[in-house]
Amino acid sequence: MTLTVIFLKGCYSFSEQKVYSPTAKLITSECRIIKHELGESCIPLHPQRIVVTGQDILEVVVALGLKPVGTVRANIVGSKARVLAGKVDDITYLGRESQPNIEKMVQLHPDLILGFGIEPQNYNLFSQIAPTVSIEFGQHNIWKYYLRRIAEILDKSEEAEKLLAHYQQRVQQIQMAMGKRLSQLDISVTRFYAGHSFTQFQTQLSFSGSVLEDLKLSIPATQLQVSQGKSSDHTYIQVSLERLDLLDGDILFVALDPGAERNFSKYKNSSLWQTLHAVKNERVYLVDSGYWIFGNILSANAILDDLFKVIHDEINTKNVTTTKL
Repeated sequence: MTLTVIFLKGCYSFSEQKVYSPTAKLITSECRIIKHELGESCIPLHPQRIVVTGQDILEVVVALGLKPVGTVRANIVGSKARVLAGKVDDITYLGRESQPNIEKMVQLHPDLILGFGIEPQNYNLFSQIAPTVSIEFGQHNIWKYYLRRIAEILDKSEEAEKLLAHYQQRVQQIQMAMGKRLSQLDISVTRFYAGHSFTQFQTQLSFSGSVLEDLKLSIPATQLQVSQGKSSDHTYIQVSLERLDLLDGDILFVALDPGAERNFSKYKNSSLWQTLHAVKNERVYLVDSGYWIFGNILSANAILDDLFKVIHDEINTKNVTTTKL
């Protein structure tokens, strides 16, 4: 792989493109030293050709007002097409997160590569293409920290604080509009995979759980009891068909990964499914796993949109973008 990168760099290093050459990182007066989990990287003061190796980082970079030249598609969850609509129209896709196309990456002449938890061998490879920064990724969702961390790397901290202030303002507006109704509701969020015979519910430590927590919404007491017996950073709990009761809540949001319809149908057609309060009261909604399961500031705002429309509009299907079951 290393020899491939060297060969490809030689093929595509034209004179008019020298400004994007990774050798620019040697000019320390024109770059900043960034410490990260795999070492130190000297990145451009104002990177112009950023490649990101994950959808969550793509979301943050775009939210901060920058437009990467390359990214990857998610391995399993849905795409972020809704939250990124109109913002990444000309971006080049480099394959899946698990196996980016190195040749395409070289051809893009990036001046910065950003990723969550980049494997050391990939880091060594990417670093031969452009300055690379690997951000440690933890299971316990701390998306606001990641927004600030990426903004710090890109010298966009002021923009990040404005985004967070606007998000918090929206949270407060929804709380004021809903009043006591919010504290009286238990919200259950479940995710269905493709090709698996189980589902899961999202705990209070998950990404969607953190948004619910910001709104002072609760997950069902049974879910809290089960999750408390797990490790402190557990963001989801697997649920078998026999324990369908764990999915129940006043409102149930169902996030389907691409191709998960068959697995979901098995649960939905179960007699136990019909006993759930959310099912009986017709308060079950399909939502996009692309922004409900993993994400950052744009996804968090999209979740706020869904929650407000479902709760405030009293399940008015003309105004709700989620799908009622």
